[in-house]
Amino acid sequence: MKLPKLHIGDLTANIPIIQGGMGIGVSLSGLAGAVAREGGIGVISAAQVGFNEPDFRTNTVKANIRALKEQIHKAREKAKNGIIGINIMWRGQHYEDYARTAAESGADIIFSGAGLPADLPVCVEGTNTKIAPIIGSPKAARVILKLWAKHHNRTADLVVIEGPKAGGHLGYTREQVKMHESDGYEKEIMEILGVVKEFEEKFNKKIPVVFGGGIFDKKDIEHYLSLGLSGVQMATRFVATKECDAAEAFKNMYVKAKPSDVTIVQSPVHMPGRALLNPFVRAVRQGRIPVTNCFHCLKTCDPSTTPYCITQALIRAVRGDVDHGLVFCGANAWKINQITTVHDLFTELVEGTAKA
Repeated sequence: MKLPKLHIGDLTANIPIIQGGMGIGVSLSGLAGAVAREGGIGVISAAQVGFNEPDFRTNTVKANIRALKEQIHKAREKAKNGIIGINIMWRGQHYEDYARTAAESGADIIFSGAGLPADLPVCVEGTNTKIAPIIGSPKAARVILKLWAKHHNRTADLVVIEGPKAGGHLGYTREQVKMHESDGYEKEIMEILGVVKEFEEKFNKKIPVVFGGGIFDKKDIEHYLSLGLSGVQMATRFVATKECDAAEAFKNMYVKAKPSDVTIVQSPVHMPGRALLNPFVRAVRQGRIPVTNCFHCLKTCDPSTTPYCITQALIRAVRGDVDHGLVFCGANAWKINQITTVHDLFTELVEGTAKA
């Protein structure tokens, strides 16, 4: 099967693959630019994107805004005609500032999850930036699309469904994750497609829907396309590439992982998350790790009670200190056995054959 193009309004991705946003620092301009150059949609994570800036600890918000502008510019240089998106967590502090910065800096799409980004349409007013909510249920799809229609008289340009096999923060309870481990989430996908169709008719507009979570190869892509979806979102596969912005030690955690290493952790975001089992995860399960420096990154985090500082944990991991950091991953991370290039990965996904 030849993979179809993904049309999002006046944007066209030659390959219907969105590289999922991964923070902190796992998907920056290096990875996003390489993906966009191959014809997919490259996505920069805005989560504490300025962590390498010299004033990050003392001037966090300004450091993040400065770095976000720079990363968008660098990605655009790598893929001049490619599609560059930004992933912004709604639960993060200063959400609107980062969304406006992304739109004003020329981001093609803003992907937003970890909550319902009710005011995202306002943040992109006057720009060509598309908006794409990341949801996990028919109810969430209806709520956000209804909110945007009622308060902003507009709808989504794209909808991303993240299933319970996705990596990082999950919009599900532990029980829901366990319940759906053995299925492809097809029933919910079909219901979400039905909800989106209502708003397509209301606004006389095509709203493509893509699915992410546990997608590993071309066979998986073809399966979800056969359900009526317009494309897929993949993140885990892109970690084990030379262009991924994380340290080699981070990537090698994926290469060395066994099925038993993929586990569920509780995040300070108050959502379960999927990560690789390591000494840090074991320590968190033994008790709270006191926060010595709060970055005020989350709307819902209380540094006096949070189980650990997620900013510090993710920064340590992306820099290579994988024993003392949090290494998020998708359910199929254990299937990865080598580090490849973005080009070779796209060849595999498009042609269905892996390069030896």
